[in-house]
Amino acid sequence: MPGLDGKAAVVTGGSRGIGRAIVRRLAAEGATVVLSFVQQEAAAVAVAEEVRTTGGRAHPVRADMGVLDDVRRLFAEAERLAGGLDILVNNAATGRPSPIAEVTEEEFDRTFAVNAKGVFFALQEAARRMRDGGRIINISTANTVLPAPNNALYQGSKGAVEQFTRVASRELGRRGITVNTVSPAATDTDLLRRSNPPEVLERVPSMVPLGRLGRPEDIANVVAFL
Repeated sequence: MPGLDGKAAVVTGGSRGIGRAIVRRLAAEGATVVLSFVQQEAAAVAVAEEVRTTGGRAHPVRADMGVLDDVRRLFAEAERLAGGLDILVNNAATGRPSPIAEVTEEEFDRTFAVNAKGVFFALQEAARRMRDGGRIINISTANTVLPAPNNALYQGSKGAVEQFTRVASRELGRRGITVNTVSPAATDTDLLRRSNPPEVLERVPSMVPLGRLGRPEDIANVVAFL
């Protein structure tokens, strides 16, 4: 696989879990990576410093993907720090399990602001700024085809992301820009362990052909391939 020397990448939600693994992998391939974070500043700085100690280039930028002004500022900063835009990985997401009967308006608005609105306007910035031949990868979830109870908000917002992907691929393909969705199943992250009781996590490996939870590096490998 060819390396990514000279390429400029944005990874949203890059301080932890799958996002952190993607930052490490793209940087190891030679890309200059700008990673966004909201609250986890120490974690974002730590992953950027780790990348730099191995000879890579990574820059943390605080940006709330549910706030349009932050989205636009992130991409302006990315162009300044990385010299352009060739790769976008829409990874940032939020949500917690809750029955439909108990979901509040605030929970609905926040989940769709980050998971759907943020992705849409990141795609808009990419459509305006990305160099021809670029790559866009949107992180969704296997739950859009394997629905789970108490997960309507998260699954619904990710369903919107998958539709954005399909339309964007047709709008941007003529410029040589590919747009794909990666849909992880249960992946061993802090978010997964916070959102599920131990008995659920114990059952998951029996449902997976590999007999184990996914690892963030598994997802990062697929993203790097795309």
